[in-house]
Amino acid sequence: MSGTSRRSAPWAMIGALAAAALLAGAVPLVSSAAASADDPGPGGNALDAAQSVSLAYEFLDARVDEFCDGDGRCLPRSYQGGFFTTPSWDFTPSFVYDDALVVIAYTARGLPDDLRRAQAVGDALLFFQAQDPISDGRVRTSYEPHGMRQGRMEITGPGTFTGNQAWVGMALTRLFHATGESRYLDGALRIGQWIQANTADLARAPFGYTGGQNDSGASLTWKSTEHNSDVAGFFTQLAQLTGDPVWSERAAVAAGFVAAMQSADGHVDTGTLLDGSTINTRPIPLDAQTWSFLGTGDTRYGAALDWTLENLMATDGPYQGPSISDADVSKVWFEGGGNLALALRLRDGQGDAGRAEALLDSIRIAQHDAPNGDGKGIVATSTDGLDSGFGDLYYASLHTGATAWYLLAAAGDNPFRLPAAGAED
Repeated sequence: MSGTSRRSAPWAMIGALAAAALLAGAVPLVSSAAASADDPGPGGNALDAAQSVSLAYEFLDARVDEFCDGDGRCLPRSYQGGFFTTPSWDFTPSFVYDDALVVIAYTARGLPDDLRRAQAVGDALLFFQAQDPISDGRVRTSYEPHGMRQGRMEITGPGTFTGNQAWVGMALTRLFHATGESRYLDGALRIGQWIQANTADLARAPFGYTGGQNDSGASLTWKSTEHNSDVAGFFTQLAQLTGDPVWSERAAVAAGFVAAMQSADGHVDTGTLLDGSTINTRPIPLDAQTWSFLGTGDTRYGAALDWTLENLMATDGPYQGPSISDADVSKVWFEGGGNLALALRLRDGQGDAGRAEALLDSIRIAQHDAPNGDGKGIVATSTDGLDSGFGDLYYASLHTGATAWYLLAAAGDNPFRLPAAGAED
């Protein structure tokens, strides 16, 4: 048991297909052709920051607009190209974690069309919440955009992981904050109540929130650091929007669990084993370091960021940035590069601005010339086959979640916090 759940990795769903796929070796990162003055080529960067951000939003626009129903609800596929798109197979499911990031990234820029698209995705999430066969406030791991286009719900990932719930909740609180439309806060509160009713563990120390439920509906008894960071951020937002102090108290429980996972050298462990108490020490994932800082706002996790810079950084051809965990540091995980850059920008210690900009520049290089890229979106990894250490692999395919994290980092917008008044104007 890993004690965590990578929410945008579709491997539980496609394991049989992946096992049958013939991978002919790593995709070459770069061409050997000489760079011209007009095309910097591999390792160069043809895009300035503003142009890069504009193109990344164009990528999200195309993904959102691809699958919409007659009522204006839209659902973007999470991955495209490379491993996920072959002549005989096109993997289209949409992971709600990715969808939440897309919504929040749109609210970060906040143009009229951004908010329209953010609401189109948010309304799809509310539709799924309302249509769920149990109908108790939850959402599922992933849905099929082709079904959304036909105005129906098609569940592709039936699990209800706690972190997923919190991310959808944060997307809905952002939409309420941006639009004032009460249906979004109502949906967020239903999710918060589901998390509290189904995952709160005040019996097994360290107290916190368990993993949720698996595909069959059985409770997951381990606790995850990343999930509790998510809950801390989400419940803090609910407290802010409702004025109800119970959400602050619950956020403090989640934050207390995260604190209990920090080791003497500063890094934060992944969570617990099945007993909900014994710390799971391997592997050590990036998001436990960055999200502990972003989700709780506690400066103690600056030490976790320093540990990350010493232990999780990868170089793969022209790309540099963090890997997903200490299990495999041979490839760059661009989603993680975005959230590490954001954490460094917000910490704003000596040298952090330069480190963050270097991470963002590496992502922009990947945007320009990564394998399977389109010049707009961000691929998940620098090369196919990054091993997370939790039983799944990541591929160099275009990814809405990685693209959204890049946009949030470029904007300096922490998804775990609501923007200050006037920040979206």
